[in-house]
Amino acid sequence: MVTTQTADSVLKSYYLDVVGDTLDKSANPFLAAIRKTTSDVWGRDVRKTVRVGVNGGIGAGTEEGDLPSAKGNRYAQLVSPLKNLYGTIEISDKAIRASAGNEGAFVDLLNDEMDGLVKSSSFNFGRMLFGDGSGTLATVKTANESAKEAVFDSIQYVTEGMAVDVYAAGKTVKKQDVSIEAIDRSTKKITFSEDFALDAGDFLVLQNSYNLELTGLKAIFAESGTLYGLDKAENSFLKPSYFKSVGTFSEILIQKAIDMAEESYGGKIDLIVCSTGVRRTMLKDLAYYRRLSPMDLEGGFSAFSYSGVPVIADRFCPAGTAYLLNTKDFALHQLCDWQWLEGEDGKILKQVPGKPVYTATLVKYAELMCYRPCGQVVMTGITEQ
Repeated sequence: MVTTQTADSVLKSYYLDVVGDTLDKSANPFLAAIRKTTSDVWGRDVRKTVRVGVNGGIGAGTEEGDLPSAKGNRYAQLVSPLKNLYGTIEISDKAIRASAGNEGAFVDLLNDEMDGLVKSSSFNFGRMLFGDGSGTLATVKTANESAKEAVFDSIQYVTEGMAVDVYAAGKTVKKQDVSIEAIDRSTKKITFSEDFALDAGDFLVLQNSYNLELTGLKAIFAESGTLYGLDKAENSFLKPSYFKSVGTFSEILIQKAIDMAEESYGGKIDLIVCSTGVRRTMLKDLAYYRRLSPMDLEGGFSAFSYSGVPVIADRFCPAGTAYLLNTKDFALHQLCDWQWLEGEDGKILKQVPGKPVYTATLVKYAELMCYRPCGQVVMTGITEQ
């Protein structure tokens, strides 16, 4: 007999491990390469102490001369709040009752809901890795008075079915919890579920998520501002290396970028993340000289390698861009792994007040940190194929 109690049991005993493992290891190749840890989590914040530079108490001298004066290691503390990551499923009371006498039908129902949750979560968490924490998805290009659709500057970070909030250019809320009904990818036109006026400069954010997302690569590679509570202008180790307006791609240029990271900062580039167009460029230019070879990565992902460094393309990487990363400098700090939100009675499935539906919510409290931005490199303005 299928009941909400048996559904709770199945969600706890089976789906939690499967979904958690999928989101951590199979949702995104960059995420799969990053270490997950519960260390350095203090209350609601991640506080990571990092060593900056080398020990200054080293020197040479004569047999009877003075020893080097003691110069201890230099340290900096990186501080950032844990981000609250949620994923919710919804099951109607009617669906539960209809499958009460058929366990197979109920399993199919749960499988479908969990599959939808995993796909949606994979899309959004993968997107956050390349953002700046603000959650900005797209900006209105041209004003559109009282209509369901408008043209945006980009559709890279949106998809059908997303529930979004609309903010005015002045960063005040204009519309909350509106769904994206359709996307014309050739014209970058988005159609919404409701009529409302849109002005040029208005922007979309995932529902209830403005300035609450993971600190992604856009923030880490920003040339100015603050990162993890420190001013980049006053902390040179927070500044990555930049190759701007690259134009025509060349093997020499990418090798120069790798050498710079290794020679200047002692790091070792072990992953290249690029846009799909840059991957096509690399395949065209390097495959001819047999500089590339296929390889398999953790999480079931396929890639090709350049000089032993895996190259992966990500749908959320900005066009014409390649990030050259040392993944050992990154970690996803988390309070705990994925867990179901439970009520005081220990139940996972909860009835929505006043509605004949039940919801269950997955949660993780985490933050992405890069301990040594200076050891990373970004190449922009690459001509894509």
